[in-house]
Amino acid sequence: MKRLFISLALLSSLLLTGIVQAQDKKVTPPPATAATPATTPVSVPPATTASTSAAAAATPAAAPAPPVPNKGDVAWMLVSTALVLLMSVPALALFYGGLVRSKNMLSVLMQVFVTFALISVLWVVYGYSFAFTEGNAFFGGTDRLFFKGIADLAKGEFATAATFSKGVVIPEMLFAAFQCTFAAITCCLILGSVAERMKFSAVLLFMVLWFTFAYLPMAHMVWFWMGPDAYTDPKLVDGLNAKAGLLWQWGALDFAGGTVVHINAGVAGLVAAYFLGKRIGFGKEALTPHSLTMTMIGASLLWFGWFGFNAGSALEAGNSAVLAFMNTFLATACAVLSWTFAEWLFKGKPSMLGAASGAVAGLVAITPAAGNVGIPGAFVIGTAAGVVCLWGVTGLKRMLKADDSLDVFGVHAVGGILGALLTGVFVSPELGGPGFVTDWVKATSGFTSIGEQLLIQAKAVGVAVVWSGVVAAVSLFIVKMVIGLRVPEDEEREGLDITSHGETAYN
Repeated sequence: MKRLFISLALLSSLLLTGIVQAQDKKVTPPPATAATPATTPVSVPPATTASTSAAAAATPAAAPAPPVPNKGDVAWMLVSTALVLLMSVPALALFYGGLVRSKNMLSVLMQVFVTFALISVLWVVYGYSFAFTEGNAFFGGTDRLFFKGIADLAKGEFATAATFSKGVVIPEMLFAAFQCTFAAITCCLILGSVAERMKFSAVLLFMVLWFTFAYLPMAHMVWFWMGPDAYTDPKLVDGLNAKAGLLWQWGALDFAGGTVVHINAGVAGLVAAYFLGKRIGFGKEALTPHSLTMTMIGASLLWFGWFGFNAGSALEAGNSAVLAFMNTFLATACAVLSWTFAEWLFKGKPSMLGAASGAVAGLVAITPAAGNVGIPGAFVIGTAAGVVCLWGVTGLKRMLKADDSLDVFGVHAVGGILGALLTGVFVSPELGGPGFVTDWVKATSGFTSIGEQLLIQAKAVGVAVVWSGVVAAVSLFIVKMVIGLRVPEDEEREGLDITSHGETAYN
């Protein structure tokens, strides 16, 4: 534990040094941004712009007034942010908690609860700034450390962030809060791979490292750009594109986090499972879930909260949100049915665990495609996800020979890869998709070819797999050297509830 505190202190000192240096530097906020029409599929969170009285004074009298947030959009995004919070606590915590043995129930709840809180704090300190301000193709800058410049409460002024329609904005603080829930749940997803055997202190230190060097760069690479309002002249296009994240420059489509969230977390989970080794008794005794009732409740709450996750990623209450909402509804139902009937066919009996897992698989797979495909695409993606992810947690898991405790890789990484690739197929207007923006100056949509877009999607998947895997391996090695990764054998046998937290889930 002393080593953990020393490590966190050193990390904090480095961060504070950077903060001091950054505050001595003049901050130049990114240019004003807006987004594509509500019918377009590109889901790249925008750059931000501060609304200050000085800027207003410098504006010529004839210039149009800056856009003002619409109360309907603000209300929808507040609700969506709360829904994504619900996905972690309690939904994910209950889903995971029900799948472990009763002696480890509270340890899982504790890990999810505290990890979510930890990442939320780090997001405000430096995470949002490094993910969503201008820097380079991989990492943002320091303009928003501690949410600096995001609001001037004395003057009653709030900076604004664009949505996906030109001239339509929401408060930047709301956009940052929404994205905070994404960062936190992504880290929490990894916990399913390391359940029942990882030190609580090791969990926290690993999360700090992986969040900083894996999640933040991936979010920046996929979702940061200069925003459509900056695209006022064709002569500016190349220069503006060069300032965006790497995968956005490539044209990768990821509506709500197939690469950033699911592939990212799933790969990290698999690497962590290899580093930790198998649980005591794995493959020799039944390590059965202690409460499928709780798992079903957790899965149901995940489905409910996921409407905020996917439909909220439209960033406004418009047609794009409606499309993402319906695709999320449909694909999940299709995945429940395909997993259930496939399991019934091959195993002889349909299970509640299978139905709940199918729901999560469908939600994962439709995430990158939610606003990027039409109803036909949702049918195919959801149906395929149920069958492919069933193979991911059975046949593929046996091939990998890793004790991924709660099948994070088999569901989230495999489902995320499937959804990301099929997005490149079903975004095609010929297959019911909306296409994508081809001219940001005029905000017009079109399409190139399925083959070209599929190749771009595959390259984005490859970057996510390699980046997350390497960062996870390095981070786990550091944690192992500093404080160790795994609890002692006697503590694992007794259960982490008592040995790590001094309490039990059931008396």
